[in-house]
Amino acid sequence: MIEHSPMLTFERSGWEVTGNTFWGACLEFFDSLLRGIGQVMFQNNSYTGLLFLLGIACNSWLFAAAALVGAASSTAAAVALGAPREQVRSGMFGFNGVLVAIALLYFLTPSPLTWSCVVVAAAGSSVLMAALMELFKRWQLPVLTAPFVLTSLGFFLATARFGRLQSTQMLPTAGLPKSTLVEGVVTQTTVWEGTLNGVAQVFFQGSLLTGALFCAGLLLSSRSSAVLALFGALIGVVVAWGMGAAEPAIRAGAFGFNSALTMLAVGGVFLHTSRRSVFYAAFAAALAAVVHAALSAALAPLGMPAMTSAFVVVTWIFVLAARGFSGLRPSA
Repeated sequence: MIEHSPMLTFERSGWEVTGNTFWGACLEFFDSLLRGIGQVMFQNNSYTGLLFLLGIACNSWLFAAAALVGAASSTAAAVALGAPREQVRSGMFGFNGVLVAIALLYFLTPSPLTWSCVVVAAAGSSVLMAALMELFKRWQLPVLTAPFVLTSLGFFLATARFGRLQSTQMLPTAGLPKSTLVEGVVTQTTVWEGTLNGVAQVFFQGSLLTGALFCAGLLLSSRSSAVLALFGALIGVVVAWGMGAAEPAIRAGAFGFNSALTMLAVGGVFLHTSRRSVFYAAFAAALAAVVHAALSAALAPLGMPAMTSAFVVVTWIFVLAARGFSGLRPSA
């Protein structure tokens, strides 16, 4: 619980932080950074954020550094511009910056210029976050990772006009969508690896160890969140398998991360948890896998990645639709 006073004590979910000394302020800022990393999966818990960061570092020190720089840039921008302290402390102005930073280092060749763009883009995501929060107040909708998606796409599109920003081979090749053939045989190994990698891919990480550490971080904060994330990723795997997606893509978790986030959001964050809401969230998670494939095809002519856009669109629709169903209640 966040107290509105100079003394901030975050019990069980972080360190005891005193904000009236220099070192207390530094510790408070670092605690906020870790909470921002945790908020990528809706966890206001600095220990969870630390486990997420460790999971990223186990796969790539470059991406772990990017996560810290992105969280620091976006959080510092929010502090400098006077964002509400409670929102800053809970990491709400950090998670989009984390994802923006990792995405830019994932899709663009690392260079001093790219790192400069990381700082600017992460800081800009906080401005976009504040703008969308004000805009969406009317509909009482969560902003989610929309600032990350829009900011990242803006920088990726800019590579077509800026010769010193070079894309990596991970950025899709522009071209009209082509039909995909059923490739490979899906086995039990494919399913469990695809599920765990689906959780890891929330942070662009393709590592079973990273996925396991992310699940441990979720378990530390909330057992139900860990179950929902794994179940959502599994749903994405099963839907992709049933629809005939390529086995390597399923195994890599490409169809799991949007479903995992959607399951978490609809089933555990924005609606009161009940048997009916869990089934509703499972339906949303299944559609997220299909919408991800559709948006990936739609963005193919531009050579742009879909990232978490399916999660954002599907969650918005299902949260809005829930208000018209008497069997579903918004969370308190």
